[in-house]
Amino acid sequence: MKNIKIEIKWAIIFAIMSLLWMLLEKAVGLHDAHIDKHVIYTNFIAIPAIAVYVFGLMDKRKNFYHGKMTYLQGFISGLIITVFVTVLSPLTQYITSTFITPDYFQNAIAYGVSSGKTTQEAAEAYFNLESYIIQGLIGAPIMGLVTTAIVSIFIMKK
Repeated sequence: MKNIKIEIKWAIIFAIMSLLWMLLEKAVGLHDAHIDKHVIYTNFIAIPAIAVYVFGLMDKRKNFYHGKMTYLQGFISGLIITVFVTVLSPLTQYITSTFITPDYFQNAIAYGVSSGKTTQEAAEAYFNLESYIIQGLIGAPIMGLVTTAIVSIFIMKK
């Protein structure tokens, strides 16, 4: 456990960052008044998400590997962060959907149907807690793997 303490810390930071991002989206109206712009602006979460991985791997390099890290060490560390981010994703989605923005699914369904982009049935099947938890459990490891593979190139130091 001592060997992965840094990764667990950064996975928790990632989860907190995700919740703060949802609070920001809610505050600027992307979950209600400006839901039509949500699909565009929600992608900007990639910036702080990548930053968390960069800082996490830099922390691991500095405080565990004494300033030196191979690509493989960085990649493995990033994968460990990804595993814990994935494990935490159902909890962060539950907190988001229950406490931060409980009307989001209803608003998204209404917008999708009223804009003609989807049917009521398709929207209800997509915009719900179970669907979003499944999407998180699939998306988190994929995006974490890609991010880790790229960030590890820049973090390695011999």
